[in-house]
Amino acid sequence: MADTNTYKHTLETLLDEIITELESIAEYRSKQDDWVAKPATKGGEADANVEADLVEDWNERRASLSELETRYQNIKRALRKIEDGTFGVCEISNEPIEEDRLEANPAARTCKAHLDQEQDLPL
Repeated sequence: MADTNTYKHTLETLLDEIITELESIAEYRSKQDDWVAKPATKGGEADANVEADLVEDWNERRASLSELETRYQNIKRALRKIEDGTFGVCEISNEPIEEDRLEANPAARTCKAHLDQEQDLPL
Protein backbone atom coordinates (compact mmCIF):
# COMPACT_ATOMS: atom_id res chain seq x y z
CA MET A 1 0.00 0.00 0.00
CA ALA A 2 1.13 3.51 -0.75
CA ASP A 3 2.19 5.93 1.90
CA THR A 4 -0.87 6.85 3.98
CA ASN A 5 0.48 10.40 4.34
CA THR A 6 -0.38 10.99 0.68
CA TYR A 7 -3.91 9.71 1.23
CA LYS A 8 -4.22 11.74 4.41
CA HIS A 9 -3.30 14.93 2.59
CA THR A 10 -5.75 14.15 -0.24
CA LEU A 11 -8.54 13.35 2.24
CA GLU A 12 -7.92 16.53 4.23
CA THR A 13 -8.13 18.56 1.02
CA LEU A 14 -11.35 16.78 0.03
CA LEU A 15 -12.78 17.37 3.51
CA ASP A 16 -12.08 21.11 3.26
CA GLU A 17 -13.81 21.20 -0.14
CA ILE A 18 -16.85 19.27 1.13
CA ILE A 19 -17.15 21.49 4.21
CA THR A 20 -17.11 24.58 1.98
CA GLU A 21 -19.89 23.10 -0.17
CA LEU A 22 -21.88 22.05 2.89
CA GLU A 23 -21.58 25.47 4.52
CA SER A 24 -23.09 27.07 1.42
CA ILE A 25 -26.30 25.05 1.74
CA ALA A 26 -26.47 23.82 5.33
CA GLU A 27 -25.72 24.49 8.97
CA TYR A 28 -23.55 22.17 11.06
CA ARG A 29 -24.95 20.71 14.28
CA SER A 30 -21.94 19.66 16.33
CA LYS A 31 -23.90 17.71 18.94
CA GLN A 32 -25.26 15.35 16.31
CA ASP A 33 -22.24 15.69 13.99
CA ASP A 34 -24.54 16.30 11.05
CA TRP A 35 -25.79 19.01 8.74
CA VAL A 36 -29.24 20.54 8.23
CA ALA A 37 -30.24 22.28 5.01
CA LYS A 38 -30.77 25.98 5.42
CA PRO A 39 -33.28 27.88 3.34
CA ALA A 40 -32.15 30.52 0.89
CA THR A 41 -32.48 34.01 2.25
CA LYS A 42 -35.59 35.85 1.27
CA GLY A 43 -35.23 39.32 -0.11
CA GLY A 44 -37.73 42.02 -0.91
CA GLU A 45 -41.46 41.57 -1.06
CA ALA A 46 -42.85 38.09 -0.90
CA ASP A 47 -45.10 36.94 -3.69
CA ALA A 48 -46.20 33.50 -4.85
CA ASN A 49 -43.39 33.18 -7.42
CA VAL A 50 -40.68 34.16 -4.95
CA GLU A 51 -42.04 31.80 -2.33
CA ALA A 52 -42.23 28.95 -4.86
CA ASP A 53 -38.64 29.61 -5.92
CA LEU A 54 -37.50 29.56 -2.29
CA VAL A 55 -39.23 26.23 -1.65
CA GLU A 56 -37.74 24.75 -4.82
CA ASP A 57 -34.28 25.99 -3.82
CA TRP A 58 -34.64 24.53 -0.33
CA ASN A 59 -35.68 21.15 -1.76
CA GLU A 60 -32.65 21.18 -4.05
CA ARG A 61 -30.40 21.98 -1.08
CA ARG A 62 -31.85 19.06 0.90
CA ALA A 63 -31.24 16.68 -2.02
CA SER A 64 -27.64 17.86 -2.43
CA LEU A 65 -27.08 17.73 1.31
CA SER A 66 -27.69 14.00 1.53
CA GLU A 67 -24.94 13.16 -0.95
CA LEU A 68 -22.50 15.72 0.45
CA GLU A 69 -23.06 14.57 4.02
CA THR A 70 -22.40 10.94 3.05
CA ARG A 71 -19.14 11.99 1.39
CA TYR A 72 -18.28 14.11 4.46
CA GLN A 73 -18.83 11.17 6.84
CA ASN A 74 -16.88 8.76 4.61
CA ILE A 75 -13.91 11.12 4.42
CA LYS A 76 -13.90 11.60 8.18
CA ARG A 77 -14.09 7.81 8.63
CA ALA A 78 -11.12 7.31 6.25
CA LEU A 79 -9.06 9.85 8.21
CA ARG A 80 -9.87 8.02 11.48
CA LYS A 81 -8.81 4.75 9.83
CA ILE A 82 -5.47 6.27 8.90
CA GLU A 83 -4.98 7.25 12.53
CA ASP A 84 -5.92 3.81 13.89
CA GLY A 85 -4.05 1.83 11.23
CA THR A 86 -7.04 0.26 9.47
CA PHE A 87 -7.03 2.43 6.34
CA GLY A 88 -7.31 0.53 3.06
CA VAL A 89 -9.08 -2.49 4.52
CA CYS A 90 -12.46 -3.58 3.11
CA GLU A 91 -15.19 -3.23 5.75
CA ILE A 92 -16.92 -6.36 4.47
CA SER A 93 -14.14 -8.85 3.73
CA ASN A 94 -11.29 -7.36 5.79
CA GLU A 95 -9.11 -7.77 2.69
CA PRO A 96 -6.95 -4.92 1.35
CA ILE A 97 -8.69 -2.43 -0.91
CA GLU A 98 -7.06 -2.27 -4.32
CA GLU A 99 -4.59 0.58 -4.82
CA ASP A 100 -6.30 1.85 -7.97
CA ARG A 101 -9.63 1.97 -6.11
CA LEU A 102 -8.08 4.04 -3.31
CA GLU A 103 -6.44 6.34 -5.84
CA ALA A 104 -9.84 6.93 -7.47
CA ASN A 105 -11.64 7.28 -4.13
CA PRO A 106 -9.42 7.48 -1.03
CA ALA A 107 -12.55 7.35 1.17
CA ALA A 108 -13.57 3.96 -0.30
CA ARG A 109 -14.88 1.57 2.33
CA THR A 110 -14.83 -1.66 0.32
CA CYS A 111 -12.73 -3.52 -2.19
CA LYS A 112 -13.91 -3.84 -5.81
CA ALA A 113 -15.58 -7.18 -5.11
CA HIS A 114 -17.90 -5.52 -2.58
CA LEU A 115 -18.31 -2.18 -4.33
CA ASP A 116 -22.03 -2.75 -4.91
CA GLN A 117 -22.55 -3.27 -1.17
CA GLU A 118 -20.77 -0.10 -0.02
CA GLN A 119 -23.90 2.08 -0.11
CA ASP A 120 -25.61 -0.39 2.26
CA LEU A 121 -23.01 0.11 5.02
CA PRO A 122 -24.16 2.29 7.91
CA LEU A 123 -22.75 5.79 8.11
